[in-house]
Amino acid sequence: MAEIIQKDGTWTFDGDALRLTPGRDKNVSLLRKTLGELTVPLGALAGISLEQGKKSGRLRLRLRDGADPLLQATGGKLAEPNDPYQLAVESDRYGVAEYVVDEVRDALLLDRVPAGPVDSYLLPGPSVPLSVSAGDGTASFDGEHVRLEWNWKTEDSKSAAGARSLALADLTTVEWHPAVGLENGYLRFTVRGAETKAPPKYDPNSVELWGFKKDPLMALVAAAVQARLPHPTASPEAAQAAEQPAAIAPEDDHDALLRRLRELGDLHRSGILTDEEFALAKQAVLKRM
Repeated sequence: MAEIIQKDGTWTFDGDALRLTPGRDKNVSLLRKTLGELTVPLGALAGISLEQGKKSGRLRLRLRDGADPLLQATGGKLAEPNDPYQLAVESDRYGVAEYVVDEVRDALLLDRVPAGPVDSYLLPGPSVPLSVSAGDGTASFDGEHVRLEWNWKTEDSKSAAGARSLALADLTTVEWHPAVGLENGYLRFTVRGAETKAPPKYDPNSVELWGFKKDPLMALVAAAVQARLPHPTASPEAAQAAEQPAAIAPEDDHDALLRRLRELGDLHRSGILTDEEFALAKQAVLKRM
């Protein structure tokens, strides 16, 4: 097992999945704290990297396209502090972080996990029921219906009809967009047969966001709905290519395991790994051989 514990959170890898637990530090974002612990199966990963700076660095996970409803609904627009797939790392823990990176990369190699897109969600999305108040309204989702309620800041023409109840079966898409500069953000639901290009301020199926603290939480509502909508499947050609594992010769597997053993020995001699951690890691590699 490989584990790194930081103020920003804890990442633990057991060979089959990465468990991401947000930290309790005051600098950890409200979205990450609300989302809670995530379990990312190995098959959902496309890669992992460590970016090193003088004082601190950052671990980054790259998920396969289409694996996570949160990333699908937000379209890569989550700001760095709100991204649950990043972890701030202190410089004195770079050795441990590199060990985690190597363990995950070796597992991806040995299990021949393709890096291409998937045609079904591999993460479940946020649990429901879920309710968030931000911008000009409140969005609630119970797994079957989205309810939109308005506040005193809502445009009159939008709030005149009262609260909205949208059946999941009637929705075709959901999208979250943050406020950027002078441009407001939104949480938008597209209802089948009632598509519109109206600005979120006037769209009764949208919540307008103004860039305040709770805005990112609307992304959780979007992700919970996205997880229950039909998966935006890639083209048959792309799906077929994504499922083709890379050709890896048996001797390449063996060489990778030998390199892993040498690296573990170096980490143990340098004091980064304890005797117990080294013994467990070595045993896991020998089993694969």
